[in-house]
Amino acid sequence: MKRLPLRMCLETRWQPTATSRFLLPHTTADQATVPNLGLAVNQGRRIHHQTHHTRSQRGLSHRTSRPRTDPQPQLSLPPFTTPSHTPHRTYTTTTTTTTTTTTTTTNTPEPTIHSLFDPQTCTWQYLVADPTSHTAAIIDPVLDYNPTTRTISTTTADALLALIHARGYTISHILETHAHADHLTAAFYLQRRLAAAQGGDGNGMGGGRSPPVGIGRRIGQVQSLFGERYGVERAEYEGVFDLLWEDDAVFGVGGLRGQVVHLPGHTPDHVGYWIGDNVFCGDSLFHPSLGTARCDFPGGSPQALYQSAKKLLALSDHVKIWIGHDYPVEGEREPEPWTTVGEHRARNKHIKDGITEDEFVRMRSERDKNLAAPRLVHESLQVNIRAGQLPKVSAAGTRTLKVPVNVQGEAW
Repeated sequence: MKRLPLRMCLETRWQPTATSRFLLPHTTADQATVPNLGLAVNQGRRIHHQTHHTRSQRGLSHRTSRPRTDPQPQLSLPPFTTPSHTPHRTYTTTTTTTTTTTTTTTNTPEPTIHSLFDPQTCTWQYLVADPTSHTAAIIDPVLDYNPTTRTISTTTADALLALIHARGYTISHILETHAHADHLTAAFYLQRRLAAAQGGDGNGMGGGRSPPVGIGRRIGQVQSLFGERYGVERAEYEGVFDLLWEDDAVFGVGGLRGQVVHLPGHTPDHVGYWIGDNVFCGDSLFHPSLGTARCDFPGGSPQALYQSAKKLLALSDHVKIWIGHDYPVEGEREPEPWTTVGEHRARNKHIKDGITEDEFVRMRSERDKNLAAPRLVHESLQVNIRAGQLPKVSAAGTRTLKVPVNVQGEAW
């Protein structure tokens, strides 16, 4: 099978499949912009024109990190004290799916990590598993959405379910880093499907067999803001998340121990998940050649993002930072799910050692002024404040997402 070109992250249109499709008619808001949204209404995809450092032998789409077998360190700030080192990586390429086995030389236990790249939204999704108990957590899963036909489908989520089934995993948690503005979450769909497979009730209950959906406790701010902006009834988003994490909360994935890390800046509700020598940082740090995530969403702050980045970069050099998105230029490199703290400190173009907070805030603020809104911002936010639940069916038998319009000149 031919490998998909990386340009698809930025340019090509997704084609619908026959799997679990929902047609969503759009309504138009009687306004030129969404009040206080803080984003231009521009549905075109962002094109990134940046120079990337090519790292040889990197793979695409699906990667697996080999578990380590030694005692696990305590997950608490300040950072690990294990010695810095350069990880050793090996790669095995197949067709459109590449499996990467990653090994390190430290004596700490690690989860098995499957990283799956969605080329339509340039999103990394993660399946993080305890290799002993075969218990796993899902991080930031994606629903497929075609804005041309207004069709939601579950091809990407079903591929994740197939991987879970093939590996014999039991899912303990579905974890969201924040309310995403660039893709629709598959959290609720996966919860329902996994509840049926694992014997739960589909509502985050059932003796732990139906995996709860977790997110940072500040999600309520985001839900209230965008619920009002888009006219979503409170009953459709209140209580939809099963777990509202406190900062530094500790949770278990089988025999693994995870910790919630508050990483504000991109959004106020943003958290990361620290499991072993791995931090899943969502939209805070990007690949070193790209730098950091935008901060122009409501409640975003370049000052807060700088402090969050420094919190991550205070960890030991060998710790892996697993990112939420990657936007490589075709032909220069392939999507890379992780980079070590040491590599970020040495060459992250926005936050490497020596860059002051004032320099970062000035740079990030200027860049954000020129960024278009994410292509799926309106659809994503309306679904994601509902934890991935679909809009309720209207009296006319339709499900509706609202998309505001820009009016040039004086409205008539």
